[in-house]
Amino acid sequence: MNATMRRVVIGTAAVSMALSVAACGKAGDKKSDDSSSSGSGDKTIGLLLPDSVTARYEKFDKPYFEAKVSALCSDCKVEYANAAGDAAKQAQQVSSMITKGVKVIVVSAQDSAAIKSSIQTAVNKGIKVIAYDRLAQGPVSAYVSFDNVKVGELQGQALVDALGSKATKSSKVVMINGDDADPNAAEFKKGAHSVLDGKVDIAYEQSGLWKDTVAAQKMKAAITQIGAKKIAGVYAANDGMAGGIATTLKGAGISGIPLTGQDAELAGIQRIVAGTQSSTVYKAFKPEAEAAAQLAVNLLQGKDISSLATTTKTSGSGDKVPSQLLPPVSVTKANIKDTVIKDKLYTVQDICTAEYAKACKAAGLE
Repeated sequence: MNATMRRVVIGTAAVSMALSVAACGKAGDKKSDDSSSSGSGDKTIGLLLPDSVTARYEKFDKPYFEAKVSALCSDCKVEYANAAGDAAKQAQQVSSMITKGVKVIVVSAQDSAAIKSSIQTAVNKGIKVIAYDRLAQGPVSAYVSFDNVKVGELQGQALVDALGSKATKSSKVVMINGDDADPNAAEFKKGAHSVLDGKVDIAYEQSGLWKDTVAAQKMKAAITQIGAKKIAGVYAANDGMAGGIATTLKGAGISGIPLTGQDAELAGIQRIVAGTQSSTVYKAFKPEAEAAAQLAVNLLQGKDISSLATTTKTSGSGDKVPSQLLPPVSVTKANIKDTVIKDKLYTVQDICTAEYAKACKAAGLE
């Protein structure tokens, strides 16, 4: 074959390949359009939650969110991923969501500062980002959570109330806060301090990283430093950590002192019934998840969200974010029936297993 003929053959082949690729592209585009109408592509919402240790995320937030999205948009799809407590993994999950072509990402940041660049990348691709439960840094379109300073205030007041006449400036209290990488932890801490400062002596304060094992270790250190008989009460920022602390207190022979919590986890409610935890904070997961779903669908459909996000919060990156903040509720033994049972978060049967039957009867839960 001479050079001229070779060039003709090659050129013809190239044109043929280009047409084939174009045809495939069109077919691919059509397929993408078809799949979009059935719930992917342009109608896909990404949901990224921070860990699987905190019971609420997998058990409540995810199914409530998915159900509400489905109710609002029958052909929408939710792509879900859990960071398992790993900020780097969550960054990879954001990249994966971008690759999948999601149009809105709802994220509860494992590390609110570390995720900033991932959020910026998503926004640069035209994706709307909603910060869920934790106010992430970066150009997020909306934020939905609870009044977290109020959560801390409720925790602090519940501790003071449980101490009663023992709430004095000489009463030594141990304070185990949440993870410093979580901006909510700082707000819980701020709210709690606003109540506790000047009323009790915070003799030991550390971060428990939202982990029961870490909180248990910190509690052991506090007992060694202060002395078992001198500890009047313990502030734990959530129920998971309260569980580890309760185990440590029992091992040290300490009983009958107030111990706070948060999230109204079933184990936390059971400890309240049994008297090994004095309070928790109920942040109704369903309205929070449903509020996030409504915001996500509105943004997906190009609708206004000003009637939903009626206040503003400033993130750690200085961004002013339209926000929807829900009211938290303090839970003690006295109002379990009127809160978590009334809202059908748990049934009496869920709480009053054989181990807690006697305590439930004493608490009027039958």
